[in-house]
Amino acid sequence: MKLLFRWVINAAALLLVAYLIPGFTVSGIVVALLAALILGLVNAIVRPLIVILTLPLTIVTLGLFLLVINALMLWLVSSLLPGFTIATFFTAVYGALVLWVVGLLTNWIIKTE
Repeated sequence: MKLLFRWVINAAALLLVAYLIPGFTVSGIVVALLAALILGLVNAIVRPLIVILTLPLTIVTLGLFLLVINALMLWLVSSLLPGFTIATFFTAVYGALVLWVVGLLTNWIIKTE
């Protein structure tokens, strides 16, 4: 049940980001659900490898490079899914920031249940 809740919240967060940030477009609810699913898979499979490979850079930047990694994962998903587009890298960074805040709130809500 928590997994389904998290999936729907992430899809809603993608729609929110598309509303707030110009250049970040999601063409509909179905695309948002698919993007949230693919983003979850990419974060589970590809992101840990990238984090390990860039660990020295992450340590030197005191963890700020993780924001760049999150933006790259968003950009990767946008290249895989038609209907989900991100115009520039900085748009992906802004989107990653908003998704990070939503993720924090979601984790807080789930842990308080």
